[in-house]
Parts: sequence; C-alpha cells; structure tokens
Amino acid sequence: MNMKKTLAAMLFAIISISVYAQDRTVTGKVTDAKDGAPLVAASVTIKGTKKGTTTAADGTFSIKVSNGTTLVISSLNYVTKEAAIDSKNVVNVSLSQSADQLNDVVVIGYGTARKKDLTGSVVNVSSKDFNSGAISTPEQLIAGKVAGVSITSNNGAPGSGSTIRIRGGASLNASNDPLIVIDGMPIDGGGISGQANALALINPNDIESFSVLKDASASAIYGARASNGVILITTKKGKRGAMKVDFSTQFSLANVSKKADVFNAEEIKKIVRSNGNSTYQSLLGGFKTDWQDQIYQTALSYDNNVSVSGATKNMPYRFSLGNLDQTGVLKTDELKRTTVGVNLNPSLLDNHLTLNLNYKLSSSSTRFADQGAIGSATSYDPTQGIYSASKRFGGYWEWFDPNSSTGLKSLSPKNPLGLLMQNNDNSNVTRQIASAL
Repeated sequence: MNMKKTLAAMLFAIISISVYAQDRTVTGKVTDAKDGAPLVAASVTIKGTKKGTTTAADGTFSIKVSNGTTLVISSLNYVTKEAAIDSKNVVNVSLSQSADQLNDVVVIGYGTARKKDLTGSVVNVSSKDFNSGAISTPEQLIAGKVAGVSITSNNGAPGSGSTIRIRGGASLNASNDPLIVIDGMPIDGGGISGQANALALINPNDIESFSVLKDASASAIYGARASNGVILITTKKGKRGAMKVDFSTQFSLANVSKKADVFNAEEIKKIVRSNGNSTYQSLLGGFKTDWQDQIYQTALSYDNNVSVSGATKNMPYRFSLGNLDQTGVLKTDELKRTTVGVNLNPSLLDNHLTLNLNYKLSSSSTRFADQGAIGSATSYDPTQGIYSASKRFGGYWEWFDPNSSTGLKSLSPKNPLGLLMQNNDNSNVTRQIASAL
C-alpha cells in the first residue's frame, strides 16, 4: 500500500514538473493599425481566465502563458483581437479603431465627451457631408446641413458671406453672430476693414469639419462671445503614409435668374403720350434700353487648389495653395484670393508629446460694385441711351441741368451703368493666422 502511494506521488510530481515546464514568458507590442503608434494601457489577458497584464508607455507587454493559450487584446475605442500563442515567444498585434464607438464621442472646444452626457446642442459636420458646387466662403459648406442653424446669403457679391444664426439671436442691439474658432484660434467677429466677410479669407478646400455648439459649457470656455453659439472649424492635416498630391480645379457660371418686372421703352412711351402733356412728351428719348441687362453680367468663377500631404519619420505634414478668381453678377464686382496653408504635427519625446502647428496666409483683392445701381436700373428712363455726346460724367447719359451746381437735375436717378463703371471702390487685405497646440 505504501508502495502504491509512493508511486502515485512520484507520478503526480512528474506531471506537475512537465506542466510547469510548458509555461513560458511571451512578449510583444500593441500598436494602432492606422499609424503604427503604440497603444498605452491596452489590456492583454489569457482567454477564459482573469490572468492578464497591460501595455507599457511604449505599447510593449510581457506575460507568462502555456502552449495552446489564446491571448485577448483590447483597448478603449478599438476592436478587440485574439492571438493564438502556439510556439511563438513574440506576439505583435495591431488594433483597428472601432467606428461604432468613435461615433459616440464628440470632439468639442473644451475636450471630448459622449453625446449622451452633453447638456447642450453639439453637431458635427465632416467633409463627406459638405455641400458641393461653387463654394467661395466656408459657411456655404454647411448651409442647410444643421438643424437650428440659419445661413442666409447677404447678396450675390463675391465674398460677401452670409448671416449666421444658431437657434436665433440673444440680443436686440448687439451682434448676434456666433464666435468662429479656427484650429483653436478665435477669430474677431467685428470684421476686417476692406473685407465684406472675415470668413472669406479662409479657403473652404482646407476645411476638414465643422462643430456647431451652443451650450453653457461653451460660454464657460469662451465667455460672453459664445452667447450666440460657437462654430469650431478644423482644417485638414497630414496623415502617415506615402506623400500624396491633390489638385482640383473648378469653373462655374452664374446668372440672374429673375429680373424685376418693369415697363419697357414702348410701354413708357404709350403711357406718356396718353397721359402726359407736351412738356413730358418732349423728354422721351428714341432708345430702347434695358437697364437691367446693362448692369448684370454672366459671373465667372475659377477655383484652383493644390495640396501636398504625407509624413516624415515622426511628423505628418500638409501644405496647400489655393487661388480663387470670382466675378459677380453685378458688373465690376470681383474677388481675387490667394491662400497658403501649412500644418505640421511632429511627435517628440518618443511619441509622448505631439504638437499641432498651423499657419495660414490669405491675400485678397476686392472691387466692390455700387449696389445703388440695382435700384437705379429699375427706375431709370428706358427711352434714353447709355452714352451722351458730352464727356461729362464719363460720357454716360445723365439728366443734365445747367443751372445746378452738380450739373444734374435734383432728385433724378443716375445712369445705372455709369454708377458702376465710375465707382472704384477697391481693397487689398492680407491676413495671417498661426497657432500651436
């Protein structure tokens, strides 16, 4: 009996030693499948057990396993992955980001938060949802895309921009415009002298996404300026991988879809001859001028953009150059804009420190047409010609009065085309925006 117990004990010891001998240490590294960056604090556990470890700051891990073991690797916002050990001593795993989990997170001006935890209105619109077509100012990209956000075009002038209201206004007398923040840099909402719209200096082709928010937390960060809401604009950045060159060009035409319904020359003559005396009849001219045809034109727009993006060893980059030449439907309206964008995202200190460096330069040349020509074209006498025999007033026909100090009859409208062609209201604006985050 003692012999049997002795043999059994020896057999148990041999089996235990054999099983123990199969345990070994496996090492590896967990990285992001998108850019190869190490994942810190990723969980590495043995399937079916509670035994496990987490990755270090450089994404590496070490764990004791047995043959036939399966490791389960997981990390927040990443798809969980399993890896069979077999006879391997080194296991490197790349995790892909989980789209479903990322959709639950909103990036806002004061960090990140889950949608269900937010108390205010936060809407994000990415580049895939932007409006297409002839876009000259950024807000046109999201017109009609966000509930509660009203974007109304000011007029048809190039670069004139739009009036933006986020869930109505907050003041009767002060400005109701939202605060614009570009890559973390608030933009003065007071406008720029010589520029109809501050946003017209931003190249829409450089924009990656918009975040529209109007809540108490936004006001806590940006103060009273955020009382009318905040529009966060994030520009495009470089991505790891081979260098990529993008070029786009766009040509568009625009016309006035509907003109004001006014009397033509024949109708005016008929009315005056039927109801006017000889004095009024003598003032009729012999022309058939459509003044609205004279002041409006087919607007042409050329928009060219080129960008170079990629990454060096530790620095994604993106360089862009844009050129816009746009005329308005009203003659002499014109905007010429050149933009330069530089974005660098270097990783320092063994990827423990990441910087976001942005620089944008915009130079625009604008000629502003006299908007008074629109009203004048609807009321000016269509029986008169465009030009006169006199060189006064640029040679354009006007209601002359030799007894007037100005040479014009009082209260008479001015030649619509003359108003446009003799008005030289020009501006040249250069603006630079730089930020480091």
